[in-house]
Amino acid sequence: MFNEMAIEQPIRILGAGPSGLAAAINLAKAGYKVEVYERNKDCGQRFGGDLQGLENWSEEINVLEDLKQMSIHANFYNKPFTKITVSNGKESKGISSEEPIFYIVKRGNMAGSLDQGLKEQAIEAGVRIKFNSSLPAGQADIVATGPIMNQLAGIDKGIVFETGTEDMAAVIINQKAAYKGYSYLLVTDGYGCMCAVVFGKLNKVNECFEETKKFFSGLYNIEIRNCRGVGGVGSFSTHNMFKANSQLFVGEAAGIQDVLAGFGIRSAITSGYLAARSIIDGTDYVEAAKKEFNTKIRTSLVNRFLFEIIISNDALVRYTMKNLFVDNPLPKFRRVYNSKLLRMAMFPLARFYMQKVHRNLKL
Repeated sequence: MFNEMAIEQPIRILGAGPSGLAAAINLAKAGYKVEVYERNKDCGQRFGGDLQGLENWSEEINVLEDLKQMSIHANFYNKPFTKITVSNGKESKGISSEEPIFYIVKRGNMAGSLDQGLKEQAIEAGVRIKFNSSLPAGQADIVATGPIMNQLAGIDKGIVFETGTEDMAAVIINQKAAYKGYSYLLVTDGYGCMCAVVFGKLNKVNECFEETKKFFSGLYNIEIRNCRGVGGVGSFSTHNMFKANSQLFVGEAAGIQDVLAGFGIRSAITSGYLAARSIIDGTDYVEAAKKEFNTKIRTSLVNRFLFEIIISNDALVRYTMKNLFVDNPLPKFRRVYNSKLLRMAMFPLARFYMQKVHRNLKL
């Protein structure tokens, strides 16, 4: 697709999310002309100031160091959290870790957000971002358009707000509060976010969020000021389209997502980086993406299957809270996220179950 002369022609990227901008930054730093086409008027426009987690549990390497090795530096707000409270709505358990469990980041077009930080890095590297614009089908070199709307796995709805409540991170695993998902409350530096994440029956998100508010209000005395609504969707597939004709697909446009919990920022950036390196080095992106993601995606599906079995039984939920959510949980979390023979052997069963329950997913 690309040769030594291609560096004189701009690489065109469709979508200015984390995966597209990660690709753009790496290509521009390697001397390529890069044009990014973004249909919205700014980066992060589809988010409303959500607080999200940049997970630090799937790999041994710290996520910020991992990003640094992919030429992405942390010029955005990132608050490490080493403590979290998990509840089933009745019983709560606090856990702590020697390492950050995750870093809170802000999403949206406000100052300090991940989206604005990546935009600044891209512009500094020489990337030209064309807002309120798109490309005809087939004309982009890299497609980074985000969730595939007919393959939605999950949806979240919530609020962000100002608060005097101390920093905290809390999760509720309860079917009423979040059908086949979880609810979360994050507070950092006077700013809070409360959301319900629903999988499968996406139309239940409104009633689930109302229950989420009741649950958290009953558990914590939360001060909420100047709140506004936020929300988003996520897609997933095991039939990942990493390349079509000459186009490379990255992030959720390629079906890459953690279908267990929906933490996809790290993998999105990684996929953009791999696409850029394939162009710079003249290597096979599809081969690199399959090596990086195929096992993880299959494991993610098995984890989702097991989670849906667990949350259907209160006793299993309590058992999981006792045995998985422990102090210094990262080694256990990493075992969950990294394939073992037994888990891969369960993939056919998990796919069969998920195909029957989640008919919109391409499995």
